[in-house]
Amino acid sequence: MLGRMKISVLACALLLVPALLAQKIAAPADARDRVDRIFARFHRADGPGCAVGASIAGDSALSAAYGMADLEHDVALRPDSIFEAGSVSKQFTAAAVLLLAQQGRLALDDAVRKYFPELPDYGAQLTIRHLLNHTSGLRDWGSVEAIAGWPRTTRAYTQAHVLDILSRQRALNYPPGAEYSYSNSGYNLAAMLVERVSGKPFAAFTREAIFAPLGMSSTSWRDDFHRIVKGRAIAYSENGGTVRQLMPFEDVHGNGGLLTTVGDLLKWNQNFTTAAVGGRALLEQQVQQAKLTDGRTIAYAAGLMVLHYKGRNEVSHSGTTAAYNAWLGRYPDQGLSVAVLCNSSAANGMQLGHAVADVFLGEAPAAATATQSAGAATPGMYRSSRDQSVLRVAADSRNEFSGARMRVRSEMDGGTWYERVEPWTATPADLASLAGEYSSDEAEVTLRVALEHAQLVIHRRPDASIVLTPTYKDAFNSSLGVVRFLRDSAGKVTGLSVSESRVWDLRFRSVVR
Repeated sequence: MLGRMKISVLACALLLVPALLAQKIAAPADARDRVDRIFARFHRADGPGCAVGASIAGDSALSAAYGMADLEHDVALRPDSIFEAGSVSKQFTAAAVLLLAQQGRLALDDAVRKYFPELPDYGAQLTIRHLLNHTSGLRDWGSVEAIAGWPRTTRAYTQAHVLDILSRQRALNYPPGAEYSYSNSGYNLAAMLVERVSGKPFAAFTREAIFAPLGMSSTSWRDDFHRIVKGRAIAYSENGGTVRQLMPFEDVHGNGGLLTTVGDLLKWNQNFTTAAVGGRALLEQQVQQAKLTDGRTIAYAAGLMVLHYKGRNEVSHSGTTAAYNAWLGRYPDQGLSVAVLCNSSAANGMQLGHAVADVFLGEAPAAATATQSAGAATPGMYRSSRDQSVLRVAADSRNEFSGARMRVRSEMDGGTWYERVEPWTATPADLASLAGEYSSDEAEVTLRVALEHAQLVIHRRPDASIVLTPTYKDAFNSSLGVVRFLRDSAGKVTGLSVSESRVWDLRFRSVVR
């Protein structure tokens, strides 16, 4: 309970710190040299890289770029190069919804189906608030499509596609408000909600209400990937010395899709001090952490994560779309903001951002000694209560144990419970009994399961072969996620379930031919 209380107090009291109350920090004399070393591996003319910016109390403390924006045309990155910000974008979508709520044009506790009758009725009420803090239970549409064989970057998806995919999902990951699971679906719906309520295109509403008032003149949305964007950095994947373009050829946005610069992101962060857009009440609402129905407080607020970093309070979000990587962080007590935007799959925006923050924050305060609940650590295999994935635990595990259950703690949502299961040594006969065809209307795909060379394999159109590795009884690890075969009371196989971090139980029925 103590950890939860600390998080709740943080959300209520900390995050909009007036500049006069912030702990004074200043850029060290060697800041630029140290940041240059952090990004040294990207400082070359034959690969992509990153732009980075930092501000203290709203004043620029650093602006730099490393690497190339366009390898085909030998264009170097600049501090004002335009990148895609991935899920850093979510905080702007949330702000747009909060502005409409402030204007009385919607309420956060409105039912989503009031605005989207296309969605199924799941029984328990799914609200706008649930969309913004990832407690809706909605399956992530991109994960559903990846299971079906069409992950993002393989098709030019649109917002209409997203709504169509969601309209076919007959189940949620969990009852709304009961758990936290990250889902882009909620933020695509939020962007569409802004359009339906405001009567304006989402891009126009956010430009008029947020970007223009804050002077974010280089910021827009990738709502039409065919559009020419001057100064945009091309995204590249880097693998084994091979560099290839990897761009987000899709028109979905709100979940991501923000085209912006590090300078514009720092202007947005400064708004949490000046409150020029939205006012202080709205901004406090944006950093108010969500509570689950069992009383747990989670780290996610409205498009922002309220966290701790080396003993300091941090408000941040990372983002990845195709080969773009991004991170935007704010340390309200110190008045420090850091923005990192990269066009390389080899970059980790969060790690780079934290390294830059370290340059300005200096030595971390003394950390409290971690405590651990008592319990006997029974070595073995444990199954997640959420997505059915497995962990193998050694005798010296530092997790919390309670009988045959174990909780892996997380600042994000309090942690996940796992239950002990017995490893399964499947015989050829066991595997052969699971062969067959399994179909899902929700994912619009049929999987053919076959026994080949003493192992079970899923075949998926047009040419995918996915090996299944046994874990516990009737369950397998695979590149799809956890695959579990389902039986009726008589032991007959009736279907299978695919689970992963953003889709907890996608059912396939057995097809009898």
